[in-house]
Amino acid sequence: MDFGVVLQTDPPAREVVRLMAEAEQRGFTHGWTFDSCVLWQEPFVIYSQVLAATNSLVVGPMVTNPSTRDWSVTASLFATLNDMFGNRTVCGIGRGDSARRVIGQKPATLDVLRDAMHVIRELAEGREVEHHGAPVRIPWVRDGRLEMWMAAYGPKALKLVGEHADGFILQTADPAIAKWTIDAVRDAAKAAGRDPGGITICVAAPAYVGDDLAHQRDQLRWFGGMVGNHVADLVARYGESGPVPHELTDYIRGRQGYDYAHHGKAGNPSTDFVPDEIVDRFCLLGPASAHVDRIAELTELGVDQFALYLMHDQREKTLAAYGDDVIPHAR
Repeated sequence: MDFGVVLQTDPPAREVVRLMAEAEQRGFTHGWTFDSCVLWQEPFVIYSQVLAATNSLVVGPMVTNPSTRDWSVTASLFATLNDMFGNRTVCGIGRGDSARRVIGQKPATLDVLRDAMHVIRELAEGREVEHHGAPVRIPWVRDGRLEMWMAAYGPKALKLVGEHADGFILQTADPAIAKWTIDAVRDAAKAAGRDPGGITICVAAPAYVGDDLAHQRDQLRWFGGMVGNHVADLVARYGESGPVPHELTDYIRGRQGYDYAHHGKAGNPSTDFVPDEIVDRFCLLGPASAHVDRIAELTELGVDQFALYLMHDQREKTLAAYGDDVIPHAR
């Protein structure tokens, strides 16, 4: 099991760089950030500093989208970082939520996402591809490599992961949901003639190590609201009795709306509808031993990486607890 840390690029950027460097020292292999450059600072500028401050940490967005930047720009950003620091990036990508909605735009369609993954990967790895109806190649790429890891929840998106992505990002640590989504991705890969075992599985969720469960739940309740944004789209598309597991959909019945001004932050007032049960299922709470147990359960389901969101009031203590008490046991 690999471990990643997920941060928002809140100013000052030097704090993001410092925490990423500390994470590498504590045994983390991946450093991820949100990518909503209106809500937070531009992540690709900060990645350059993170890569310079670390030795082997792999960095990338969790997640970018096909619509904020032209695909050639996204590919060139990754290719530049890889050329400077030796292929130490990964592209987490989805349809787009906060980055699109805060500028009055809808998330991309799955067809657009599929095409974007292909074009970005081809360009970042130095191959020619058709883009905007013209043949395009980045001529200075040397031995470039970029994996595309796609975030998904719904049946059609999971099928797309299995057919085209190098990795799957699931943004919840609920084992029942993990099993359903991983099975769907692997079934789609097999049907497409791909090796299901060749798709990296990454579960991303908040983690808070400590003993005050009530406080931990309040600090992490924001995550149920963030997931609820995606789930609301699924319910609108498939209905409450559709193919999406009830473990993922039932809790949003009390959802009234969402204010992106508080997106991904502890104390988000738009998440009062999220019950304690959802926080316990979607996140990792309690002492380090409870985290070890959940990670073992996820490992049995085929998860290759656990990436923990550190948006709460004890970031460094949780980071240290993972380095001292969780990662050594999980490995």
